[in-house]
Amino acid sequence: MRLSRRKVLAAASAAAVGAGVLAAAALPTQALAAGPESTYLVLAPNGQSTAKAANRVAAAGGTVVANYSQIGVLVVRSTNPAFQTAVAGAGVDAVASTAGLGSALDDGATVEVTDPAVLEAAGDATSEPLAGLQWDMAQISVPQAHKVTIGSPNVVVGVLDSGISSTHPDLATQIAKDKSASCIGGVVDTSEAAWNPTTSDHGTHVAGTIAGAINGVGIAGVAPGVKVASVKVVNDDGFIYPEAAVCGFLWAADHGMRVTNNSYYIDPWEFNCRNDVRQRPVWMAVQRAIRYSQNKGVLNVASAGNSNVDLQHKFVDSGSPDDNSFPVEDRTITGACLDLPAEAPGVVTVSAVGPTRAKSYYSSYGQGVVDVAAPGGDTRFRTLGASSTSADGVLSSTFNTVTKTNGWGYKQGTSMAGPHAAGVAALALSAHPNMQPGALASFLERTADALPCPSGVYNPVPRLQGYEATCSGGNRNGFYGAGEINAYNVVR
Repeated sequence: MRLSRRKVLAAASAAAVGAGVLAAAALPTQALAAGPESTYLVLAPNGQSTAKAANRVAAAGGTVVANYSQIGVLVVRSTNPAFQTAVAGAGVDAVASTAGLGSALDDGATVEVTDPAVLEAAGDATSEPLAGLQWDMAQISVPQAHKVTIGSPNVVVGVLDSGISSTHPDLATQIAKDKSASCIGGVVDTSEAAWNPTTSDHGTHVAGTIAGAINGVGIAGVAPGVKVASVKVVNDDGFIYPEAAVCGFLWAADHGMRVTNNSYYIDPWEFNCRNDVRQRPVWMAVQRAIRYSQNKGVLNVASAGNSNVDLQHKFVDSGSPDDNSFPVEDRTITGACLDLPAEAPGVVTVSAVGPTRAKSYYSSYGQGVVDVAAPGGDTRFRTLGASSTSADGVLSSTFNTVTKTNGWGYKQGTSMAGPHAAGVAALALSAHPNMQPGALASFLERTADALPCPSGVYNPVPRLQGYEATCSGGNRNGFYGAGEINAYNVVR
């Protein structure tokens, strides 16, 4: 994915979720050849103990670095070039090397607003200096919602992303530090430095949209009364690996988070095919993790993607993998191929709209896939080729990873739409704390403002080719799902 979510994870901590690192196994071993260390996902049969699988791992020359016994998944490292073959057998349902399976998080350029010192000096406790530039908040009735509630601190939203700046003036009081962690490499590290951003401010921008504080500084988020937890799943090279995503979902579920925001896709192949021998173990592991989190009361929100692709009608994937791990392939794809986590069952999938409430030119779509729409920005929303400005993007918190300074700036993408929906879900939970994930997802849809399909072939940039799209459906359609989320409707 392109823009904020493309077609468009540091030494391992000894701590691990679940049963922890297992001791050496009892199976017979033999001298094993050594090669570069690789990471694997080893899956026990669904619903069974990981003990037998761990034994086979040790016998095959691997080391379990994280045991997610809750879902029967082991994160393993090994220098045995034949590990994947050697570990197969009783107690192992599937195994996949994750080498080359990192998907790049494309931040998109951040356009800074002004000197942060000026903004802080201008702030007062009754008005956010940059609120007038937040067209997105007015569009989904956030000011009206805040007259009812700004959210409850008992609600924690997990931001599975590139980390959150713990020193940002709009976020320092908003972060649930005791629930924050890095999941780089599939292994939990709860140190504050580990879950702060290093090379990307994407997670900081997302967190600001969800819960930026009302404190007279910068901007305010959709739900400034709730907390956010930094669950870092993006490594210093800007890649998200399957083991980190699995770790992130389980960490959020086991630490009381009610909502997670996921502005990424897993695997360098945009569509993860459960009928592809290379991808099926990843598909199985991620699905188990998502299902586990849902059973623990978590609503997972995901961005639809920035490829302007009809996710309901997928036939050819011509741009994957995107991480140079293998030659780019032209693959015929079917309904067995999913954009994860956006197309996983039970996940709320969000498309993007701009200031005119029309589908953003980049936003992917699909009837039966997109559940709701939300502001993501659209710097091309003025049709007929007229110029637009960065202010047509979404303004939120930023962190300059070079100068290590905090600020505010614009980004656009379905990565920006997702956190609006996650914030509204957090407001809904604040007003209705006993609502379970399925009911909450339905509630977001029922309270959304319906948006009709545009007629004919839609192209917001008529002078440029490649942005054409066709919307199908009625009040619930492929561009907007049930409609644009409405913060006031979920709390009144």
